[in-house]
Amino acid sequence: MPALRLLAGPTAYEQIEANGLEQSLFTQLFAASGGPKWLAIAGLDKYLFSEFFQGREDPLYTMGASSGAWRLACMAQQNPLAAYERFEHFYINQRYDVAKPTREQVSAQVLKIVDGILGEQQGADILANPLIRHHMVACRARHLNRIHAKFGLMVGLSMAAVSNIVNRKSLGWHFERVILSHKDAASPFRRLKDLPTKHVELTQDNIRHGLLATGSIPLLLDPVKDLQGSPKGHYYDGGITDYHFDMPLPAATGLSLYPHFYPYMSPGWFDKSLLWRKAKANYHNGLILAPSKQFIASLPFGKIPDREDFKHLDSDSRIAYWQQSVQQSQVLADEFAEIVAKGNIMDRIERL
Repeated sequence: MPALRLLAGPTAYEQIEANGLEQSLFTQLFAASGGPKWLAIAGLDKYLFSEFFQGREDPLYTMGASSGAWRLACMAQQNPLAAYERFEHFYINQRYDVAKPTREQVSAQVLKIVDGILGEQQGADILANPLIRHHMVACRARHLNRIHAKFGLMVGLSMAAVSNIVNRKSLGWHFERVILSHKDAASPFRRLKDLPTKHVELTQDNIRHGLLATGSIPLLLDPVKDLQGSPKGHYYDGGITDYHFDMPLPAATGLSLYPHFYPYMSPGWFDKSLLWRKAKANYHNGLILAPSKQFIASLPFGKIPDREDFKHLDSDSRIAYWQQSVQQSQVLADEFAEIVAKGNIMDRIERL
């Protein structure tokens, strides 16, 4: 049975039918928040980053939040595979000596992951990349969500969740979306108006803290307070506003490629349980690559890795499980590479 599903919006379907699966068709690449779920598609990432987009001539605008931003930070480096392998190593080998680590302890581990991703160049090659234009989302807390004490922050998050049920746009009362990126006026993400959005230039002085901020889950990690180029405040995980992304891009942009661990997209963090709120219209030009149910069933424990694994498995068991998931994800890469080589994508593509 196929391990990989390929789901295309109507615009993407028509263009791929007319032109084939050409990497030049894609001008955007998305990578979602979702903790360790990316481990189940790591092999696919590595193929896309090192082979599918090899020889790229035009800019590719990448957009990620949390662990998705970390994945794309690897892609933007001179040696994407080496960066990705460092990311895998530091992420998988997290260890906590207590059942409930403090926010400070988790933040320290995550900072090690960020430093591992950046490597010796500490982000200089990301900033200098003329083709891979890295964008990542962090969220600046507003009102009660600026409180560091757990009870106050829990109240603020609860209010955000309740108002979000009524209207997703209400998130702007509680968090401001902050996009750190290259200074590029041609970026399709420069014109977003769906939520209050601030654009900050990505620099050598803020890339490390930006990567930390985009993955700083409220209540689990400390907020980032020093994000140069941005107003003072508490910065948290970009998945709050953009969990799986639902960004209305200009109609003139090219196609969006989205290696994802699900065949659907929940726009924001608070939308995960809202079954009626799934992103679709803004993916009219999107091609989503997602593992099939059969592939997921073949993974250890029959599921994609998630943060609950920290609670239910000891460190050695969790590390072994996550490493095996990465190894098995190579099946997705091999299957997609075969589709590219044979040029038979229309035999496999599904309408979104």
